[in-house]
Amino acid sequence: MTLKERLEWLDAKRAAIQAVFTEAGPDMDFSKVKSLEGDTKAKVEKLQAMTKELDEGKAEYDALKKLDTDAKRIAGWDTTVGKQADGKVEEKPKFKSLGEAFIESKAGSELKGRAVDVPGIDVKTLMQASAGWDPENVRSGRVELYAQQALGVLDYIPMGTCSGDMYKYMKETTFTNNAAETSEGGVYGEAALAYTETSDEVEKVAVWLPITDEQLEDNLGLASLINQRLTYMLKARVESQVLTGDGISPNLWGALNLSSVQSQAKGTYSTPDALHMGITKVRATGFAEPSVVFMHPNDWQGVRLLTTADGIYIFGSPNDAGVQRIWGVPVCVTTFETENTAMVGAFASHSMLFIRRGIQFKVSDSHDTYFIYGKQAIRCDMRAAMVYFRDTAFCKVTGI
Repeated sequence: MTLKERLEWLDAKRAAIQAVFTEAGPDMDFSKVKSLEGDTKAKVEKLQAMTKELDEGKAEYDALKKLDTDAKRIAGWDTTVGKQADGKVEEKPKFKSLGEAFIESKAGSELKGRAVDVPGIDVKTLMQASAGWDPENVRSGRVELYAQQALGVLDYIPMGTCSGDMYKYMKETTFTNNAAETSEGGVYGEAALAYTETSDEVEKVAVWLPITDEQLEDNLGLASLINQRLTYMLKARVESQVLTGDGISPNLWGALNLSSVQSQAKGTYSTPDALHMGITKVRATGFAEPSVVFMHPNDWQGVRLLTTADGIYIFGSPNDAGVQRIWGVPVCVTTFETENTAMVGAFASHSMLFIRRGIQFKVSDSHDTYFIYGKQAIRCDMRAAMVYFRDTAFCKVTGI
């Protein structure tokens, strides 16, 4: 194929593959695919073959594209470079080092490959890296950070601000609905409503780091790195607390430990079935719509690797990254969630992280004997309250 023909072929192949995924839908139901023939396994194999053809065709196109680029680049070269007026190629004189000149001399050539014992010269020390001139090595600017969990839990939790040392709100604790059809002159049904003031404490999350004056003065960029790492430490702690905190001051409330949180055991059910039962409890008992499912990576792996009886992956082909969604609800895979337990909840509508004061840094040499030893104490903290407005809008699924 020509370069143009190969590009047109690639576009057509991409469109055909996309059509298959569109027909299969987000649940990868290949029984809905009409553009391919055969059973589910045959359709998956054909799709994999089409994907392989696309990859090979892309490689051929890239090779042709490079040849085309090289041809245009070479065609633009100035063919007169390095030539004299008479057309002869100009040769630049080659200068030889003293060592090169000696090796090419008659005396030097006679010594090639021979051990030489030069009379009158006493070799005291062999010049080598350990006792001579160690090659200069410049350290790169890369800093490989210590392995830590990825953040992402707070992306699913709304945030607001509050004042004072606690967040107060009113909770409807009585709701009696006696609305009913009434005949002319009949008695109206009496309703009842009651509200209770509820509050959640604002807690402080903090960390500090000791460091010498010289480290801060002599290492360009170290201050920025410290700011980034201490900030991460605070955010990581908050993400852990909003899922697993016990609410006993100074801990924040975690969804897993709410006093009236719902619970669903996996038992003999499959993990997807148990998760759907948890979703149903949030909807039927908590009267809320789940916005996210938090799962540990090891638990999500068990779901992602589920296959049909004939070996077809239910949650998408291994060729695909896969959609982190189950029963239409987004899944946040995080190591901050307790392993073997998933949390299903209406976080978007019935929870909020209220920030009393955002992340703040302070530096001082007044700690202990730091002043006379040239040390600094860098502290970093924030104040916040994690509020869950309706406990029954959340359900933990255990034993997965």
